[in-house]
Order: sequence, then structure tokens, then C-alpha cells
Amino acid sequence: MKEVVFAVPGDLATPTGGYTYDRRIIAELPARGWRARVLDLGDGFPRPTAQVRATACANLAALPPGRPVVIDGLAFGVIPDAAEALHSNHPLIALVHHPLALESGLSSGEAAALRQSERTALGCARRVIATSAATARLLAADYGVPADRLMVVQPGTDRGAAQPRRSEDTVSLLAVGAVVPRKGYDVLVAALARLKTLSWRLVIAGDCARNPDAARRLEADIARFGLADRVTVLGAVSSERLAALYASADLFVLPSRFEGYGMAYAEAIAQGVPVVGTTAGAIPETVPAGAGVLVPPDDVEALAAVLRRLIESPDERQRLAAGARAMVFPSWREQGALFARALEGLA
Repeated sequence: MKEVVFAVPGDLATPTGGYTYDRRIIAELPARGWRARVLDLGDGFPRPTAQVRATACANLAALPPGRPVVIDGLAFGVIPDAAEALHSNHPLIALVHHPLALESGLSSGEAAALRQSERTALGCARRVIATSAATARLLAADYGVPADRLMVVQPGTDRGAAQPRRSEDTVSLLAVGAVVPRKGYDVLVAALARLKTLSWRLVIAGDCARNPDAARRLEADIARFGLADRVTVLGAVSSERLAALYASADLFVLPSRFEGYGMAYAEAIAQGVPVVGTTAGAIPETVPAGAGVLVPPDDVEALAAVLRRLIESPDERQRLAAGARAMVFPSWREQGALFARALEGLA
């Protein structure tokens, strides 16, 4: 069996879409003739301490020559020196979930530094795997990645048994995603504050430890708008609990400012839950028109108007739910096979 090194920044069990992608792809590779050795690069990426960064570079440099190395983009874009040192002796594969410079909340200087760092690192990769066609286009246009080095391997999706949508008076809203500025929870809470006369409840399931400042701001916004009795922030949840949340939701809503793919949207659709999202990044390619409604990012009024319409109209929610149930995403098995194909010829 061929061996590939999968270098991941921190704990592979971290409950985010990017780490879920890594876990699921790694789990599929043995069936395609590849044994994946996981290398933990350390915590804190894309802002590691000097010590973590030095240790990560040393561990990568110690890898046996000739072995393919996949490096998750959360780390790859900030270790261009390691990429330059590796690329002559290793088939180097960059896995890009979304460009680091497009994370919300960065200063212009930080964004520019990340863009240059990631551009340099990507220039050393034998192959660049993007998780959506939209991200691949960004990498080609803004980062100079040649088309013949680019390959798209979008996430797989587990198809769930369609659950009948409830007919209760209170509409159950669900948002899933780490509590970070990019997910737009501030926009969501501000929009829902305009809909206090309607009957709804919101559950937010997402890691609150990734950005403690964003988590504190979310709690402060909920309190400021007087929504503490209607909005529940659960933090990170197990896959079993998440499946139960999807099964009980009437509407999925996440006003992200950017997504390189948007796994939570696809998961909701696969469970037959209608979606409200934004037109940012790859979301329009992930959410078909018949399964959801998209609004411009950072547009509180537009989001509130769409939510009002859908909360007040069970018929429209049912129509979108039917569209969601009709949507078919590729499975993890299929995407694992596609990822393995990207590795072929590199060993």
C-alpha cells in the first residue's frame, strides 16, 4: 500500500468543516490503496507561535524523501519556507479550504501579508486541491496557481433520511458553524431582533473556543437585543447531536461573509432542511435555488425580510424542503476516490 503524509494543524478531531473534510478523506484513502500517516503540525495556525512554527517546519523536514505530503491550507499558507524546502524532495500537495486572506476581521496589512505568504507557498506545490470550483477560480486568478496544477475535490455529504417538517407554530431555526466573525452571527442576531413579533427559536451549534472575542460579542448581542430566551448557543456538539438538530429544524440560516464551500449548507440540504445563506464565496454553487434563498452578505435588512417571509409561510418552507430533498451531493466514498486520483502519479 502506498503511503501519503497528511499534515494537519492541531487536533484532527476539531469540530469544524475543514477538519471534518480531512478526517473523512483520510478514512476513505485505504480503500483506494493509500495509507495516510497523520502529522500534527501543532496548534494556533494560521497564527502559530514561533516555537510551534519552528517545530512544524522541523517535523516536515524530517519526513522521508519522495513521500507525497498533503498539507492542510490552514497551515500551508503561513509556512512558505517549509514549502520551499520540501518541494524539491517531496511531491507536495496543498489542500485549500479557502484562502487565508479572506478570513473576516483581518486588517488590510494582515490580509496582504497572508495573501503574499500563501501565494509563495502555493508556488511550491506540485498539486493544489481546492474544495470548490469557486475557490479554484480564486486560486488561479489571485494566487497564480496554474490550471494544470489545480484540482477540485469538494466535500462529500452523508445523505440523511428525510424528516417531515413540523407544523408547530414556533419555527425552529438552526445555525451551524464555529463562532468566528466570518460566519456572520452578528448579522443574524441583528436580523432576528427585527422579528420579535414572530414565533421562532434559534439554536447555534458551533465551536465557541476558536475565537473567544467573537463568542463574547455574540453573547453580548443576544443580551443587548433581549433575545436570551429565544437564542440558544450550544457550542460544539457531537455528530449524533448535530443530526438530531438537523432533524428537528424547520429552517437552516447562516449569513456567512465567505465560504470556500460551505459544508453546513450541504449537510442541511442533505437532511431536507431549507436554507437561508448569502451570495458570498462558493455558497451560490453549494445551495441550489430550489433548496434555499440567498441574500447579500452583511445585509441585515435583506436577511430579516427573507426570514420574515419564510417564518410566516410554511408553504414556502415546504417547497424549499422538497427542493432540498431532491438535491443529490456526491458521497464521501466518491470524493475519497477523487482525492486518491489526485495523488496518483505523485508517489
